[in-house]
Amino acid sequence: MQIPASSASATTSAASAVGGQPPVQLFAHARLLTMSGGSSGTAIDRRDSIAAADGRIVALGSEAELRRRFPEAQLNDLQGRLVTPGLIDCHTHIVHGGDRSAEMERRLAGESYENIARAGGGILSTAAATSRLTESELATTALPRVDALLADGVTTLEIKSGYGIELEVELRSLRAARQIGALRPVSVATTYLAAHVVPPQFPGGSEGYVERVCTHYLPAVAASGLADAVDAYCESIAFSVDQVARVFDRARGLGLPVKLHADQLSNMHAAALAARFRALSADHLEFTDDAGVAALAAAGTVAVLLPGAFHFLRQRQAPPVQALRRARVPMAIASDCNPGTSPLSSLLTAMNLAAVEFGLSTAECLAAVTREAARALGVLADRGSIEVGKSCDLAIWNVEQPAALVYSLGSRPLHESVWRGQRVAAAGRPLAVPPAA
Repeated sequence: MQIPASSASATTSAASAVGGQPPVQLFAHARLLTMSGGSSGTAIDRRDSIAAADGRIVALGSEAELRRRFPEAQLNDLQGRLVTPGLIDCHTHIVHGGDRSAEMERRLAGESYENIARAGGGILSTAAATSRLTESELATTALPRVDALLADGVTTLEIKSGYGIELEVELRSLRAARQIGALRPVSVATTYLAAHVVPPQFPGGSEGYVERVCTHYLPAVAASGLADAVDAYCESIAFSVDQVARVFDRARGLGLPVKLHADQLSNMHAAALAARFRALSADHLEFTDDAGVAALAAAGTVAVLLPGAFHFLRQRQAPPVQALRRARVPMAIASDCNPGTSPLSSLLTAMNLAAVEFGLSTAECLAAVTREAARALGVLADRGSIEVGKSCDLAIWNVEQPAALVYSLGSRPLHESVWRGQRVAAAGRPLAVPPAA
């Protein structure tokens, strides 16, 4: 994860101002939805206050109890507002050049996504636009989309490469993703989407490209330290099961965890492939069968549902939510923010679509963008729930009931966020901390 230098310097100065001890922030008078492993559904915790120091939660309890324990704490009165963990968008392609709005007209006229892709549109058109931008330009053009997610209470964001295709542009995209973590109050997890699309006229076609990825690109990305995980697109218009398995073998050998775009347009048995490599997550899953679900359950791999792509592509076959639920496969929800199949920069809207289109409950939706999304990124030990020892990432809401976060389309119910103990306005600007009461 990228830690902004500005955040580190602020923490250092704050610590030195109090004799080497970081000041304690007290977030009091809240209705806490902790989303911890022991919490049930949307039940409000009996405790109403959080104490944080050096960006981490150090205590939970009543306001009176925590004020006794930390008499010098700086008080943040949340006035009875609902507080959840900061939301986590665990699958995005938010760094890219150009857009693909013209393709929407073609799809509305009846042309399929596969036909557009095979004719040189789709991912390849975005790759061409991405290759023309500098690292700074890639980061800057992504910021409006990032800001929209932050306005939905997102405090952790996964960003994939994959539109660079060539190694130099892929590294540039990954650096741009890390740059976003220094420009905005958000934790960024970076994923190298190693096998996304085959470049035109590549020597040896898809086989030649996979060989290049395994022998040159993956070692270079691993050595750069720019990627937290490796991803691939397993589909008839992309890469086969055997090809992805070779990529994953190499990635795991280099110490990088894997995740997979699986069974979105057809049943390639890609969910079972993800499970075989104990992938962090298998994403999409519209055509996953019972054997794939059972494999995910046995491996502990998270099913990441992407209702934005399902909606935008006007798909008919939804992911097997009932089977996933019966098998107790953890389910996450993400925006899949990308220019071609899910131009969606609202995680709250993704939650609504998951409820309406896929039948998830309010409790499942909230877990899917907090605890289970953290699990899908391999960071559950650090965030995704409100627990002592975890990063103090919070979303503070102007709603009465948790269901309101799933119910509405287009509303902006966020009051403010807290990222690593720092208050952040709903528009993404840091807030001044009030003096101690």
